[in-house]
Amino acid sequence: MSALYETAFRRVLFPAYESVRRRRTLAYLDDYRRDQWLAPERIAALQWERLQRLLEHCYREVPYYRRQWRELGIMPRDIRNLDDYAKLPVLTKADIRTHFDELKADSLRDRLLYKATGGSTGEPMRFGYTRESNDRRTAVMWRGYEWAGSRMGRRTLFLWGGPVGDPTRAHQLKDRLYNTMFARRVLNSFKMTEANMADYADAIDRYRPDIIVAYVGPLVQLSQWLTATGRSIWPPQGIIGGAEALHEFQREAIQQAFGAPVFNTYGCREFMLIAAECEQRHGLHVNSDHLLVELRMPHGAACGHQAGDVVITDLFNYGMPFVRYANGDTATLSAQRCACGRGLPLLERVDGRVLDAIRTPQGHVLPGEFFPHMLKDVPGLQRFQLVQRRLDRLDLSIVRGAGFDEASLEYIRNEVDKVLGDSVQLHCHFVDDIPLTRSGKMRVTVSELAP
Repeated sequence: MSALYETAFRRVLFPAYESVRRRRTLAYLDDYRRDQWLAPERIAALQWERLQRLLEHCYREVPYYRRQWRELGIMPRDIRNLDDYAKLPVLTKADIRTHFDELKADSLRDRLLYKATGGSTGEPMRFGYTRESNDRRTAVMWRGYEWAGSRMGRRTLFLWGGPVGDPTRAHQLKDRLYNTMFARRVLNSFKMTEANMADYADAIDRYRPDIIVAYVGPLVQLSQWLTATGRSIWPPQGIIGGAEALHEFQREAIQQAFGAPVFNTYGCREFMLIAAECEQRHGLHVNSDHLLVELRMPHGAACGHQAGDVVITDLFNYGMPFVRYANGDTATLSAQRCACGRGLPLLERVDGRVLDAIRTPQGHVLPGEFFPHMLKDVPGLQRFQLVQRRLDRLDLSIVRGAGFDEASLEYIRNEVDKVLGDSVQLHCHFVDDIPLTRSGKMRVTVSELAP
């Protein structure tokens, strides 16, 4: 029955849904599926063609880049290769906040869609994107998930962050219908505790998913509980980890508990899926036919097996282009060619950010992702850092802007109370600045408790 629905969804229901929404996800997915098998040099040439078109558009349509490049004496025709391109200034979150309207393309500014990042660097940020860009990102995500055995309409369980705030009944109904149509079940990982692990295991057994997509942290915690208690569980055909760096010891723990292969992915809200493991699981294929991903090495360092700062350009977001955007992550390149035959290059690993989990006296383990997820839409919140030094206390440092008020503070307290109750006291502190680590990064959730 599951296979029949998957076929019907892929061939009839989803195409009809796409047609009603006037989307082109399926057409783009066909293109990306074909492009992945091109030779590496052909993919590089395709990427370069798309980059040239984007740079010409930015100079013609986007005030921020036109002004900045003119001040530097740079024209698009001066950028003849990737070495020239790498001399362009890096775009930061601070640049985006300061020049938000200037970064919009003149001819598309009235047709943009908007999202907010989860603020996993401690600085939530709003950005714009076009409908085409969104359709392409969705297509690239499906392509990457297919490498792990996931397909449209295939029975999938998400162990993921739940909604924050108070969604309306209409919004809840819309989510239920959407998840039902896509054969998805969502378990809120933010409510997972040591005491209710069995409930999550029971839910997985009842749903019997073909694929599980999960935050790495909660999935590891559930896996450790399953192994420690000797509980057997429904084995999916594949498990996709996201939102955090996946370490090999974590992969082994998950595979031991579930008896299923685990696939690593790398993405961020600004671009969705950046890279993902294929069937070989010997590195993450970069979606270089859709994005240009650079690794900025320390000055004077060779580009060998060293971690570099991730710098990304979305080749198709013409509405609010991010050219050489530093997202705050680090990763390591691989010099290997994957045995799968795809021409997409590999990352050896993604070091990324480490978001510490928060614990309570009652045994609740709250993923560090909860706080950037919850705080991303708080008006006037410029930067934050959550620190746990005692089991019964959390300290939230807030750099506030003009839009932050008592209602913002009350919202934060209410949302934390929903998931942690009165077992932990939340202390909010207003500060002028939050110091970076010695490596220049922001740790947004920090646990100083002993393991």
